[in-house]
Amino acid sequence: MEQTEKLAIDGGTPVRSGGWTARWPIFDDTERKLVMEVLESGNWGGIFEPGSMYGKLPQMEVKFAELQGAKHAIGMVNGTVAITVALQAAGIKAGDEVIVPPYTFVATASAVLAFGAIPVFVDVEEDTLLIDPEKIEAAITERTRAIVPVHIAGGPANMTRIMEIARKHDLKVIEDAAQAIGAKWDGEFVGTIGDLGTFSLQSSKNLNSGEGGIITTNNYDYWEQTWSLINVGRIPGGKWYQHERIGQNFRLTEFQAALVLGQMTRLEEQLQRREANVKVLDELLSEIDGITILKRDSRVTRHSNHLYMFKLDSELGARIDKDDFIAKVNAEGIFILTGYNSLNLNPAIQNASKELSGRDHVYSCPVSERVCENEALWLTQVTLLEPEEAMHDIAKALKKVVQSYS
Repeated sequence: MEQTEKLAIDGGTPVRSGGWTARWPIFDDTERKLVMEVLESGNWGGIFEPGSMYGKLPQMEVKFAELQGAKHAIGMVNGTVAITVALQAAGIKAGDEVIVPPYTFVATASAVLAFGAIPVFVDVEEDTLLIDPEKIEAAITERTRAIVPVHIAGGPANMTRIMEIARKHDLKVIEDAAQAIGAKWDGEFVGTIGDLGTFSLQSSKNLNSGEGGIITTNNYDYWEQTWSLINVGRIPGGKWYQHERIGQNFRLTEFQAALVLGQMTRLEEQLQRREANVKVLDELLSEIDGITILKRDSRVTRHSNHLYMFKLDSELGARIDKDDFIAKVNAEGIFILTGYNSLNLNPAIQNASKELSGRDHVYSCPVSERVCENEALWLTQVTLLEPEEAMHDIAKALKKVVQSYS
């Protein structure tokens, strides 16, 4: 492999030195007007009876349900709580086992542990880094009650196969769609294929209100239970001090709902811009020896591209230090990230699971473990909002650094 010019980290000229144009969050007078309406109304939060359109929160929930093709959407404090509440609404109890992938944010597992259920890890597919459906059945036991597929980076998991398995074994499916707002699998919006779907509005997400989460469902009973669980056990239409369940105050504020309403107005254009840049990156990076782009299943009708994930080839990843590679690319003016640690190896999760169940929980997930350690790399959704010429700079920097290891 031919040696390129001197690396920036060694005193050479960076590939990109002019900085980046995209900023996050993106906002304008749309958000200012909506937030000021909340401020001046004096109605900053509280409970809104179902069907009311008085506040920003019920307006946002209706618009989000429409956006995501769901009958119901319920806003709440964050995406982690959304997973916990969705599992509880679906009838999962303390001591039950819930199948999750190891290549995901820690919240997917900690949300299961939050009320005493146990996460069981099933490895991911080599070419998508999404949960491998063909490994799920081997992990099912008499304690298994649910599957939480994660649509990581905005790419839908294989929901066709997952739902087949869930129906066969009478399991609930909670879609962790924290990164997948707007994504579709085989023509259906994620968050509407399983029993419930969960989304995040945290500051890095494609819809941003600083913090926040949303649950979607097409099932009225699940919606009613979710509404009750986040409203301190009250029931829709009930009296103020009528608490029929043990719930918590997990409500979203009017200020956050206002921000989401504003952010929704530019979501479609941003989704299209990211997708266009991803197509450019796929073409450019596929030509670099040492880099592997991930596969996109033909049934992924729409990818939300919250992250652009790619890998170092297994041979290259095995012989170099991934942190060294990242430092060299970052010095070229291109910001890339290492990504997750494989959650099946997380001591806090292992210890919490043992404390709850009284037994060890050890899972072998070799694909996730290897890619986390040696191969997986990310570009953020903000980078994907840059002009197309930035994608060419990314490819140049990656090629330059890869060739430095020859």
